[in-house]
Amino acid sequence: MISFFTTTKPFLGHSGIIQRNALQSWKLLHPDVEVILFGKEEGITGACAEFGLHHEPEVARDRAGLPYMNYMFDRAEEIARHDNLCYANCDIIFTSDLLEALGRVRAVRSEFLIVGRRWDTDIVQPLDFSNLRWQEEIRELSLKTSDQRDCGGIDYFLFSRRLLYKKIPGFVVGRPQWDNWLIWKALDSGIDVIDASAVVRAIHQNHGYASHPDGREGLWSDESSERNIALAGGDAHLRSIQSATYRLTADKLSHNSFHYLVHWRVTLERRTEPLRAFVRTNLWHPFLELTRPVRHALGIKQGHAALCNRKRED
Repeated sequence: MISFFTTTKPFLGHSGIIQRNALQSWKLLHPDVEVILFGKEEGITGACAEFGLHHEPEVARDRAGLPYMNYMFDRAEEIARHDNLCYANCDIIFTSDLLEALGRVRAVRSEFLIVGRRWDTDIVQPLDFSNLRWQEEIRELSLKTSDQRDCGGIDYFLFSRRLLYKKIPGFVVGRPQWDNWLIWKALDSGIDVIDASAVVRAIHQNHGYASHPDGREGLWSDESSERNIALAGGDAHLRSIQSATYRLTADKLSHNSFHYLVHWRVTLERRTEPLRAFVRTNLWHPFLELTRPVRHALGIKQGHAALCNRKRED
């Protein structure tokens, strides 16, 4: 079974709704699921009492008041009842497919890290968990949006206790690159990382970024963000879901043969982006504008658009 652990925002407004939705979905996975909540944010005590969660009010924080990841991982490992631990952001709804994936992986691996892409979904109301079809309905809703994030959005980490995430740098939650570092750390430790995107529908409830004065952009530029980025140690210590050694599908657990090449491709793309941006702006876009009348006359525009769409879908 699973011991979830996480931290929250205050249980106010839309944040309160989506956090309560997420926590209840975790608890309903199985009667023996454990959920550990870190922090003293407004409403957290009441939520723990209402849903029967383990409350850890103390958590080390940085100067901006953001919780340290290493504190939560270390403490969760000390107190968790189960051998499978899962850190998840408190806006993610899980359904029974998470337990099914865990069972399949545990049947063949004693040490593992399971991650997966999320599905961004607009949810603004409390879910009716008394509805026996709530899992089917929430999956159907996410399918209607068809908005599965790319491999950079990593919102849950389900791992065996044997993985023993020790000596995590002083990352803080809610800022970049700690998630990429955790994947790198597992790989560097010789632990198989399993991409469960094809079978686990991790439903992310869309939300705003009003908690930061500079909105979403501020999450990458404030002091806490800069410190996270520095602690991550650069490209050499960053991996995405694409770097997983295995992929879990409906049929099998298959080896991702070229996973080791993904990092170098992404690094090359990142480092050549300034040059590619220059070419697009100063050469390619002017060329398109200059040849527009000819392309329209030849009917090339429609074919080009279709090609671009296929590339985006790939």
